[in-house]
Amino acid sequence: MHTVVVGTSGTTPEDVIAVARGNAKVELSAEALAALARAREIVDALAAKPEPVYGVSTGFGALASRHISPELRAQLQRNIVRSHAAGMGPRVEREVVRALMFLRLKTVASGHTGVRPSVAQTMADVLNAGITPVVHEYGSLGCSGDLAPLSHCALTLMGEGDAEGPDGVVKPAGELLAAAGIEPVELREKEGLALLNGTDGMLGMLCMAIADLKKLYTSADITAALSLEALLGTDKVLAPELHAIRPHPGQGASAANMLAVLDGSGLTGHFQEEEAPRVQDAYSVRCAPQVNGAGRDTIAYALTVAERELAAAVDNPVVLADGRVESNGNFHGAPVAYVLDFLAIAAADLGSIAERRTDRLLDKNRSHGLPPFLADDAGVDSGLMIAQYTQAALVSEMKRLAVPASADSIPSSAMQEDHVSMGWSAARKLRTSVDNLARIIAVEMYAATRGIELRKGLTPAPASQAAIAAARAAGVQGPGPDRFLAPDLAAADAFVREGRLVAAVETVTGRLA
Repeated sequence: MHTVVVGTSGTTPEDVIAVARGNAKVELSAEALAALARAREIVDALAAKPEPVYGVSTGFGALASRHISPELRAQLQRNIVRSHAAGMGPRVEREVVRALMFLRLKTVASGHTGVRPSVAQTMADVLNAGITPVVHEYGSLGCSGDLAPLSHCALTLMGEGDAEGPDGVVKPAGELLAAAGIEPVELREKEGLALLNGTDGMLGMLCMAIADLKKLYTSADITAALSLEALLGTDKVLAPELHAIRPHPGQGASAANMLAVLDGSGLTGHFQEEEAPRVQDAYSVRCAPQVNGAGRDTIAYALTVAERELAAAVDNPVVLADGRVESNGNFHGAPVAYVLDFLAIAAADLGSIAERRTDRLLDKNRSHGLPPFLADDAGVDSGLMIAQYTQAALVSEMKRLAVPASADSIPSSAMQEDHVSMGWSAARKLRTSVDNLARIIAVEMYAATRGIELRKGLTPAPASQAAIAAARAAGVQGPGPDRFLAPDLAAADAFVREGRLVAAVETVTGRLA
C-alpha cells in the first residue's frame, strides 16, 4: 500500500486503480489546499452579493430561476444531496464507489469547484477510513454527471444514509463516521452541487476496464497461439514483415506475442502434410492478430480519452482563475461514453473469434485429427461439448452488450437536460462484458491445452509447455474421461483472470506486449 497525493492537475489511471482496488491512502497536496482556499474566497464573495449566481445563490437545473436567500442556502445544499440520492437496484461494487469518490476529490482539489478545504479533507478521510457509501445500479443518465451515485457518496459525508465499513458490514453512515473520528460536513453555498456534478463513476469504470482488458488481450494472444498449435496451423502468417506492411501497432504487437509463444513448436507447419492439405488456415486462426490488434488499438484510444478526462475539472458552474464563476456543459459524458461503448464492441469481437477457434477444436471435421469434442471415448464421453455451449452463451450476451448505450438519449429535468450521454449505463454493461470475456478466453485455453496434449508424438513449444504445466498445477485438469466440468472451468477462469497464464508463458518468452 502506498499514498496517492492529489494535486491540482488531475491524476493517473494507475492512481485510480491503486485507490479503488489497492486501498491506497489519499493525501491532499499543499498546492491543492491553497487552490481550494482561493476558490472558496471567490465563492464566498459572490454569495455575499445581492445578484443571483447559479449554483451559489439559485436553485438548480430547471429550478435555477429562483434566487435563494442566505438563510436557506445551507438547507438548499443539503436538500440537493438528499433529493438526488435517489438510486435504485443492486449495490455497485466497492471498487467502483472508491474510484467514484477519489475522482470527485480529484476535481474538487483542482480549485475550480469552490469547495472548502475542510470538505475535501473529509472526502480523503472517508476514503482512508475504508468507508464506502452504498451506491445503487440505477440513477445516472451520464449528464450533469453521475448525479445519483455521487449524491449517495455526498450523503455519507453529511453523516446520512448507509455505508459499508472497513469490515464489510453496512451500517448508518453517521455511526461509521463517528467510529472513525470523522465529523460530518455542513455544506455551504455551491458545495452540494460541486459534489454531484461529474463524470467520475463512468471514468472510474473506464480506467478499470482498460486495465483489465490490457491483461485479457495478452491472454487472448496466448490462447490464439495455443489454438493454432493444437490445430497444426502455420505460424508463417505471423512473420513481422507481413504485419509491417499494414502498420497498425496493435496488430504487430499481437502477432509478435503469438510468434513468441510458438517459438520452437513441433506442431506448427503440418497443414500441408495431411490427407486433405490446407493452403491456408481458417480466418479465426489466421486473422487473430488483426482482430486482437484492432482491440489493442481501441484500448490505446480509450486510454487517451481517459487521460484527458483524468486531467479535467468537471463541474458546473466552475471557478476560473480570473475570478469568474461560469456555467458550462463540461459535465456531459459523451467523450467517455463513446469509448466505453467502443471497448464493448471490441471485446465482443474478441470473444466471438475465440469461440470460433474453440468450436473448430471440438469439430472432428475441422480439427485435423483431434477426437470429437476432445473426448476420451467419443459417444460414451461428451468431452467439452457443453463447455463450448457455455462459451457461446457468453459470446451471445457480449454481442447484446455491444449495442451502444451512448446512441440513446432520454430527456429529463423538465426538458432542461434534454440530451444525455448514458455513459454510466455504457460503463455498467462494459463491466459485465469484460467479466464474460475472461471466461471465454478461459474456455479457449482449456480446449487448446487439451488439444495440444492429445497430439501424441509432437512436441509443443516451450512456452506452451509452461502454460500447460502451470494450468495443470492450478487445478485445470487435462484430457481424460468425462468428469464434473464446472470446477475445471472455474479454475481455468481464475488462472486467466489472475494473470497466471501470462506469467507462466513469460517465464519462457520474456515480457509480452
